[in-house]
Amino acid sequence: MSLRRTLTATGALVVASALLAGCAGSATPVETEKTESAPPATGEVTFWSSLSGMADVAAAFNASQDDITVNFEEIPNGANGGYTKLSAAIESGSGPDVVGIEYDRLPGFVAAEQLKSVDELVSSDILGEYDEQVRSLVSFGDAAYALPYDAPPMVIWYRQDVLEAAGVEVPTTWDEFEDAARAVKAVNPNAYLTSFFTNEPQLAPMSWQAGAEWFGVDSDHWNVAIDDKKSNKVAEYWQRLIDEGLVKKQLGFSDEWTADLNSGVVNAWVGGSWSASGLKTRTEAAGQAGKWIAAAPPTWDGKPSGALSGGTGFAIPADSDNEAAAAVFLTWLSTSKDAVEARGAVGTAYLAYPGLNETAAAVAPTDYYANDIYEVFDEASANLGSWAWGPKYDLTSTALKDSVTSAATLSDALAATQTSTVDGLEKLGLDITE
Repeated sequence: MSLRRTLTATGALVVASALLAGCAGSATPVETEKTESAPPATGEVTFWSSLSGMADVAAAFNASQDDITVNFEEIPNGANGGYTKLSAAIESGSGPDVVGIEYDRLPGFVAAEQLKSVDELVSSDILGEYDEQVRSLVSFGDAAYALPYDAPPMVIWYRQDVLEAAGVEVPTTWDEFEDAARAVKAVNPNAYLTSFFTNEPQLAPMSWQAGAEWFGVDSDHWNVAIDDKKSNKVAEYWQRLIDEGLVKKQLGFSDEWTADLNSGVVNAWVGGSWSASGLKTRTEAAGQAGKWIAAAPPTWDGKPSGALSGGTGFAIPADSDNEAAAAVFLTWLSTSKDAVEARGAVGTAYLAYPGLNETAAAVAPTDYYANDIYEVFDEASANLGSWAWGPKYDLTSTALKDSVTSAATLSDALAATQTSTVDGLEKLGLDITE
């Protein structure tokens, strides 16, 4: 994996520390607890995660030693209340010792001073192994608040046989992608190259890949640019494809979408590396083994450009009373091949710690696909652009989903999301520029 460090984003996040503290209603940055001698790493650790397979990971850790016992609890994902439950538990002092938090929501938990810095708990050698671009997603000021677990690049899954029947190659530019959509439609007027999800719009990673930066820090204030020129270029492109009937606007992950994949009505998916297992589950009964391939996303100018689609880091909540044992498990969970093997073939994680993806590929259900999908993940991860998530991305995410459903166009949706985000952040007391 090659993930390019971007000084702009890193610099923004350095300054963001103080602004995040302001979001929490305090000008005092989160301080790292320091002790003269670390307590012994023994006892019980409570571990919360919504990721599949983590019960097996906890069990494997417990079987590997006698000093620490990890008690696993599966929680709902963030969209289904997992973060609400986590925040309430931390505030009440009943939170877990280790928890998974997606990168886009991590700033909110840091701002609320609900996480411990891991710098004093995890070896600097471990933290130093991560690519700095990925580490920047969990770092604020001069402190890291999680260990990155995965770094899933945005990729596109195609029905290779459908592209061949339409006489087109895998698109390398968005112009070629549009041409491919027209070619698929020409062969079968009832078919679409892909869908545009109204409930899970991919406008953030698509805009990231186009070179936009929705959030940044300028001097002592946040800058919000969700409806900037590059993002509007993305929105106008997809709006045109929707208006011309070249892609299908529909609910992602719905029964209708699954039926469309099975019947050949929809023949590509703009997703992430994590999509592979879900795509296999949805399409294998339709006899589509060996028909799907992964590809790096097309680019606007032919030059490689990547973005992440999701991703999770594991953190230690501020109310943990066994941080030493939590740090031992956190490190094992995020950096060991044993943890990857224990999770098994429940997904196709593209892991952030160097040296783990060969193991991940070995246990993942990759043989369903007609090409080497982990080789594609490497390619799609090679040129990440600058990006920072906002201080309260739940505001933006909710506004984006609402506006994509209700606005006349996707550009209108971006404008509405910009307004809602700025209004929401200003109500929290943050200084915002646009």
